[in-house]
Amino acid sequence: MRKEDKQVFEGAVATIRDEGRYRVFADIMRERGRFPHATIRRDDGTTADIVVWCSNDYLGQGQSPEVIDAAHAALDKVGAGAGGTRNISGTTSYHVDLEQELASLHGKEGALLFTSGYVSNDATLSTLAKLFPNLWIFSDAQNHASMIEGIKRAKCECRVFRHNDIQHLEALMNEAPADAPKLIAFESVYSMDGDTAPIEAICDLAEAYGAMTYLDEVHGVGLYGPTGGGVAERDGVMHRVDFIEGTLAKAFGTMGGYVTGPAAAIDAIRSTASGFIFTTSLAPSVAAAALESVRIVRECPHLRDRLQDRAERLKALLRDAGLPVMSESTTHIVPVLVGDAARCKKISDILLEEHGIYVQPINYPTVPRGTERLRITPSPFHDDELMDRLVASLKAVWAMCPVHLTA
Repeated sequence: MRKEDKQVFEGAVATIRDEGRYRVFADIMRERGRFPHATIRRDDGTTADIVVWCSNDYLGQGQSPEVIDAAHAALDKVGAGAGGTRNISGTTSYHVDLEQELASLHGKEGALLFTSGYVSNDATLSTLAKLFPNLWIFSDAQNHASMIEGIKRAKCECRVFRHNDIQHLEALMNEAPADAPKLIAFESVYSMDGDTAPIEAICDLAEAYGAMTYLDEVHGVGLYGPTGGGVAERDGVMHRVDFIEGTLAKAFGTMGGYVTGPAAAIDAIRSTASGFIFTTSLAPSVAAAALESVRIVRECPHLRDRLQDRAERLKALLRDAGLPVMSESTTHIVPVLVGDAARCKKISDILLEEHGIYVQPINYPTVPRGTERLRITPSPFHDDELMDRLVASLKAVWAMCPVHLTA
């Protein structure tokens, strides 16, 4: 590598350091059966017990004995890997059964598995534009990076509407030719602010303008609705949404992504999406674990009830302590505004090093500069004692750190 080339890389990292948002990944080992407790290994080789407060394993299903047993059973039966792409040799009964379960969960005719939620969004949205050459996509301003990337790769007409602004969305839709195919892409739960989309109003608008709807339920599936179908199920509008995309890596505690929708559409995506065709399939043990987890979560509304109880209690405790919980959140996500990258990282570091509390700083590009925050995600297993300790520690550290720090 040329010296000049190396300097480009060094310069990119230096810029991130100067902004106070350079990350050093913590070496953490989750411990089976002890979630949310874990162990951190320090640089000197010593270890310490910590409590995880920022996991997206929202229901602790990654530690479920039944889910782990299902993975073990599949591993013992068929081995470690899938053996190839789904088109060649990577399809098993576990994959087929999981797709059927996911389609049923969302009330759709079909479902298609991907290796991650990022890939399912990217591959599906870019493929829809290939299937509809004159497609217009209308995208919420706060959509996830995977949706944005898929839309960029689609190279079609795209209009971005202000977050959850129905009037702005309609104004933009009026710019499109009446006979042009249209798609509205949005999320149910926006994972950084914790607010939700007006799904019913968007569906009303879609029907009026003849548009398809694409809903990302990544942070809602498993957590809302009578059977965990997501915010759309909770709001009674799941049947009105054309495509529902989700993940297996959050409420279901494993990994992978998927999209559900009409059978003909899912078949067309399966047959044309490069992000599906050319990627090795999920390991059968992962698919088996995810299948068991989906079945458990569908039948356990008490997990969802407990999660909401924990989130509401924590928000109240933080507000009572004078800490700036972001008011936008109406969900299980508890964002605490810091507003400075260096300060946010410093607070996170002290919480981990001195209090055994693991909550990562969220900064640009995940959120806009000036809105840096701690994104706290309580689970059904974070009891009152752990919550009281978190609030006391956070209040103490907050007072230690000045409003602005230099990186």
